[in-house]
Amino acid sequence: MLTYGLSTGGLAVATAPTPTGPWSHHEELLVPSAPIDGCPTGNIDQALFTDDDGTLYLYWGSYDVVCVSELSPDAAELTGPVTQVAQGRRMEGAFVVRHDDLYYLMYSDAGCCEGAFSGYTVKVGRSESPRGPFLDDDGVDLMAESSKGGYVLTSNGNGFAGPGHHSVVTDLAGQDWMAYHAIPTDDPDFPPVDTRNGVLNLSKRPLMIDRLDWIDGWPVVNAGAGPSSGPQPAPVTSGAVGTTFADGALDGFTADGAVALAEDRDAGPYVRLDRSSLVSTARAGGDLRAQADLRVTGPGAAAGLTLGEGAGRAVAWVDRRAGELRVEVGRGSGAVRTATDLPEGFPYGDWNVVTLDRDAAAGIFTATISADNIKDPQGTATLDTRAHGSVAATDATRATGALGTHVSVGVTTRGTADADNISLVPAAVPVTERFADPEPGELLPDSSDEFDGDVVPGDDGSGWTWVRGPADGIRLAEGAFTWPTQAAELHLGNNTASVLTRDAPDGDYLVETKLRLDGVGVNKQAGLVLYGGDDQFVKLVRSQVGLSRKPGSVSQQVEFTKEGPRPTTTPPTAVHSSPMWGAAPGGTTWLRLYAHEDVAHGEHEVRMASSTDGETWRWGGVWTLPNDKALRIGLVAMNTPGATATFDYVRTYNMP
Repeated sequence: MLTYGLSTGGLAVATAPTPTGPWSHHEELLVPSAPIDGCPTGNIDQALFTDDDGTLYLYWGSYDVVCVSELSPDAAELTGPVTQVAQGRRMEGAFVVRHDDLYYLMYSDAGCCEGAFSGYTVKVGRSESPRGPFLDDDGVDLMAESSKGGYVLTSNGNGFAGPGHHSVVTDLAGQDWMAYHAIPTDDPDFPPVDTRNGVLNLSKRPLMIDRLDWIDGWPVVNAGAGPSSGPQPAPVTSGAVGTTFADGALDGFTADGAVALAEDRDAGPYVRLDRSSLVSTARAGGDLRAQADLRVTGPGAAAGLTLGEGAGRAVAWVDRRAGELRVEVGRGSGAVRTATDLPEGFPYGDWNVVTLDRDAAAGIFTATISADNIKDPQGTATLDTRAHGSVAATDATRATGALGTHVSVGVTTRGTADADNISLVPAAVPVTERFADPEPGELLPDSSDEFDGDVVPGDDGSGWTWVRGPADGIRLAEGAFTWPTQAAELHLGNNTASVLTRDAPDGDYLVETKLRLDGVGVNKQAGLVLYGGDDQFVKLVRSQVGLSRKPGSVSQQVEFTKEGPRPTTTPPTAVHSSPMWGAAPGGTTWLRLYAHEDVAHGEHEVRMASSTDGETWRWGGVWTLPNDKALRIGLVAMNTPGATATFDYVRTYNMP
């Protein structure tokens, strides 16, 4: 089945007997172009997920809301209730995977399509149910009226902006990868296109792929380092041992019993087995992953993916008669085994991807089966051979679990079944430690202010100077600087807001503030600025905004934006970015900006972080600006009146 979005909005489905067609298009839309009951969203960005009970789900949404509904088995219609599972400013592009018995909803946050000024970011929430609630890594529900944490992929200043709208795939070694698009900052835009509706400006968005790691139960790209830009190890796409049968031969394998080559329009050449086995002559040792595409065609038949031979053989059986995925080590009455039931109506007669992992040192074997190998397994079975005390189990463990033991890969059947794409490769070694986030060095008193003196910021001797100030209502009292929000802006040609600034230190530095923003209503913000001028700055604020799909809402946000020259215009014209959104703020919110000067590329790189306790920091993405202007440390409180910003301090640190 193929789901697709229409240019006019709405989601449709087509079905075919094979991935190469022929395709039949359903006349009725899965989801109409207009919002439907239970889901007030743009009906695009669809993704399918199949749970281990066989239930098929459709996730979709754009511009602030993501929804989910069950689908009929043929994907022809929505069944059951429509549930909103996430909301936020420009939340879209949902993609759900299952990992360690939890469901992870990864999505794209913020603006996708502003060229080098795009704030797109991939984030995640996890749940015990495909219907949610999905919580980020701070326990914030993705349905909360706030920005969210759970960073998976953010910009890192490497020449690509706005990484997002992703999918996840697993390679032959068991390593997960994220495919996504991003925008090259040195060549971000296509030439304008004249249409009957006016001039259309489009961003270049090449396809990217990077390693996806699971650290402390959360997915993160490149251990948190962000997008890569240079040569990287590639996904494992061919086996050290194995074959795709593309050459129409059984070279490298030994057949036992009835094994014949066959061919489909879809699969190409494959092997058909009838109560027989096929075993590789080459072997591999250590921690391993075996994989094959299996299709159990005979009624009551079973097909198995094998590691090793003889008494120590390990098999991942897809057993049609028993209705289960079974891991079995050893043979006969002394074999040890474990199994999991497959869903009622499981498509045994379709091609399914079967994997069998060997943890050699631990003697553990894990089998999975899925339709597509994109982290939605229909069954998972794990066998710890050392937990069984029988002589047969001990012998089997020695034969298949010893670290140095080299084993073959193969397939075996009871009855008739088909096999293709057999591989055996060293298992991927998981990355378990995150990339180090910035840590502040020594406090720089000349670039800091505890607001515990008698001189009001902006007055002579304070170290601060005003741009369009002093602002009305400011005061210094009880060790804090208080500033009511102004009816003013710092946006393109509308530069009316006051900015309180002071010199930044030489070299790389980190600036931090502790902030409370009290008040009701939307369009209020206060926080930090690194200010090179009205049209060249980076801003990290605590803000209050409305959700476009929820009238009357007031969403509490951490907002990270920049304004700077668009280099593809002559002369360069100022552009205000779409925001990146930080983790959810608290009653008190700590904000950090880490400024690094990339001399080689002529840029300031500024990375943001926020915290709700001053100790646990959620680091987000990077904005870059030309380094032709020095940046000053600044504060703002603006948009509309009705709130009061209280800054406890501004502290600046050098970076070791």
